Amino acid sequence: MNKELAKTYDPKGIEDRLYEKWMNKKYFHAEVDRSKKPFTIVMPPPNVTGQLHMGHALDNTMQDILIRYKRMQGYNALWQPGTDHAAIATEVKVIEKLREQGIDKDEIGREEFLKHAWEWKEEYGGKIINQLKKMGSSADWDRERFTMDEGCSKAVEEVFIKLYEKGYIYKGSRIINWCPVCQTSISDAEVEHVDQDGFFWHINYPIVGEEGKFVEIATTRPETLLGDTAVAVNPEDERYKDLIGKMLKLPLTDREIPVIADSYVDKEFGTGCVKITPAHDPNDFEVGKRHNLPEINIMNDDATINELGGKYANMERYAARKAMVEDLKELGLLVKVVPHTHNVGTHDRCKTTVEPMIKQQWFVRMEEMAKPAIEAIKNGSLKFVPERFDKIYLHWLENIRDWCISRQLWWGHRIPAYYCDECGEIVVSGSQPEKCPKCGCTHLTQDEDTLDTWFSSALWPFSTLGWPDKTEDLDYFFPTDVLVTGYDIIFFWVIRMVFSSLEQTGKVPFHHVLIHGLIRDSQGRKMSKSLGNGIDPLEIIDQYGADALRLTLITGNAPGNDMRFYMERVEASRNFANKVWNASRFIMMNLEKAEVPSSMELSQLTSADKWILSKVNTLAGDVTENMDKYELGIAVQKVYDFIWEEFCDWYIEMVKPRLYNDDDNTKSAALWTLKTVLGNALKLLHPFMPFITEEIFCTLQEEEESIMISEWPQFRNDWDFKEDETAVETIKEAVRGIRNVRTGMNVPPSKKAKVYVVSEKQEIRDIFENGKVFFATLGYASDVEIQTDKTGIADDAVSAVIPDAVIYMPFAELVDIEKEVERLKKEEERLTKELARVNGMLGNERFVSKAPASKIEEEKAKLARYTDMMAQVQERLAQLVK
Repeated sequence: MNKELAKTYDPKGIEDRLYEKWMNKKYFHAEVDRSKKPFTIVMPPPNVTGQLHMGHALDNTMQDILIRYKRMQGYNALWQPGTDHAAIATEVKVIEKLREQGIDKDEIGREEFLKHAWEWKEEYGGKIINQLKKMGSSADWDRERFTMDEGCSKAVEEVFIKLYEKGYIYKGSRIINWCPVCQTSISDAEVEHVDQDGFFWHINYPIVGEEGKFVEIATTRPETLLGDTAVAVNPEDERYKDLIGKMLKLPLTDREIPVIADSYVDKEFGTGCVKITPAHDPNDFEVGKRHNLPEINIMNDDATINELGGKYANMERYAARKAMVEDLKELGLLVKVVPHTHNVGTHDRCKTTVEPMIKQQWFVRMEEMAKPAIEAIKNGSLKFVPERFDKIYLHWLENIRDWCISRQLWWGHRIPAYYCDECGEIVVSGSQPEKCPKCGCTHLTQDEDTLDTWFSSALWPFSTLGWPDKTEDLDYFFPTDVLVTGYDIIFFWVIRMVFSSLEQTGKVPFHHVLIHGLIRDSQGRKMSKSLGNGIDPLEIIDQYGADALRLTLITGNAPGNDMRFYMERVEASRNFANKVWNASRFIMMNLEKAEVPSSMELSQLTSADKWILSKVNTLAGDVTENMDKYELGIAVQKVYDFIWEEFCDWYIEMVKPRLYNDDDNTKSAALWTLKTVLGNALKLLHPFMPFITEEIFCTLQEEEESIMISEWPQFRNDWDFKEDETAVETIKEAVRGIRNVRTGMNVPPSKKAKVYVVSEKQEIRDIFENGKVFFATLGYASDVEIQTDKTGIADDAVSAVIPDAVIYMPFAELVDIEKEVERLKKEEERLTKELARVNGMLGNERFVSKAPASKIEEEKAKLARYTDMMAQVQERLAQLVK
């Protein structure tokens, strides 16, 4: 060996260089190869506007661990990357940029705006990809896709037309989430529910023809009263049976509305009477459909009251609320106002309170498409890890509403629907129709709206592999194997991919969905801009290296569970990297000085060598099993514990005497074992910490090109040395016993003492005889005697007991008796004074009668403790002075 590791581990010096090597060597790239089994992961596409945050860091670390593991196992591993066009987020950023330049989006028009959007995408779009590369992500960047690239756009158009022709896509008026600031419909995925302090306004609705009689309702949104078309009561509610069918005078309007019976009403909640506003509430909309109620939308797109609002027309929604409440008070119809904290939907982008509103939009009928997606979980073709997420998935699908897919934006896939200017006929087509099929008119206008971003990302697992074309890639790499994602987007994205894939390809898009939790701050809070508690992964990488960040994110990580991020843990991860580096340097410096055989007869190995070989062998089997079950946190903990404890703290210390003794005929066996075990341990650590393992491995194994393409260690029967494991564990037990005794007596490690091993069992004596060299080193022994009984051992020898043996050390060799007697006498004096003080206090009547009970108990506890300590000191003195 002539290459050597740098003196200190410096991630900055190695990470970029190694990543470039991997890229140049095309290790991440996968091509169809029928001789190999494929393994595919599709990357959840980060927003093109995105900046790497801890959630991305965790998500991509987990995917990278799996893909590196499978690559080493010999699979043809493809990690398919790409970015999402993120319609609303990107449009907002582009509008902001134009505004800074004094440009108005509406004035420049759609075509010109889209030019600016594409320029913005080119300038900022690659940012997050470069950040993912800093993490060590081994995705196939040659295949990078974008949800609005030509292939993905073709897939989107094809799916829209197919679903429309099948009757699954329709245009209609339904309740949608409307953002009054961004002025677009938004998906459920973009609605963030937050607790807000509000009120319940109790309002009396007069009963028509019954002077002085009212129905009392309670509402959190009094302004929507203008759109009420009924009041509902539960048909089982005895209080209101005689009201059903009567008419009510709707306050502040000239309209009358009926009282209807519907089991949707909860008798126990509020007054048991519910105002029904079908145009402004999803549940009311369903009630309205059941009872044929009119739908009255009383709001403009900017959340001002529209012309149907009479005197409140053109008022902003909350200003109108205030004015209406005042007017109700004057009319004597406001019963009371009760403070109430309720869950309110806000737009996750701009934080505006979302307005449920009835609008003409494009929808996907979900009832039929949901059925195969439900069946996929029930028949096991799709599995969640952990399984408990099945319930959430099924609950969502079994209660699914039709999906609103149109957005009032310019950035995105424009809806391929055209309207005849003459007769209004809708034509859905991949290109502009020459004439209207109904009336022959040649003037047709394309729908202004674009599709929900989730519509295109729902096709991601197959559109990225060439669908709708029948490509080799699609045939070979699809369905993919596992999707890694956070539990916060199960419904929105995972479910949409499942039903879209089953509908378009007849197959599930992936076999497993590995769900991870959120990364929270050290106090357990969600990381957010508003709290200012986010931690930038790139800053951590800059300070500690990508490997330390990756190890921190995966240590203690259990599928589906949130985890807290502590800087102390990043430091611990860096310390582990230093430990691995320094141990490897030590091993390599010793390998430099000697001829190390390339192979070794296992019979030439000592018990210690066989023990560590057996340990790393068991580790390979265990870690493989954990990885296959997606228990990545458990797997890495086992590798960490093995390297730090078994390999560094025990084995390296055990073999030092052999390394330093050129006459020891087992030296080459020790060196071969060190090199072999380190090589295997590095391979098992590689998926988690790719950079440091590559740097060490390529220095250690000069004949191998890269650890990335080396073979994953497998359990080998010929390395399974159970007897030697038992033997070394016995010696370790004895060493721990010796160390505990010495620590208890404050004996410094530099002070050696003779050690006697006494056991009646031949097999135990043989174990210590065979391991004498390293037992002496680890047990700080000047000499080791192994015998069947206590013959020749001084009476004052101290002992440590282990199963089937006792370890003795002559007291005089451990301790300077004169000094120890002097120390014990001083301790006896101190305890005599303390006992006198405590006894004095407890014997004092005044103290006992006046002191608090807790103080008396405290003094009694001291008395017991000092009495106990005094007995030990005096017993020890008696032994020594004898």
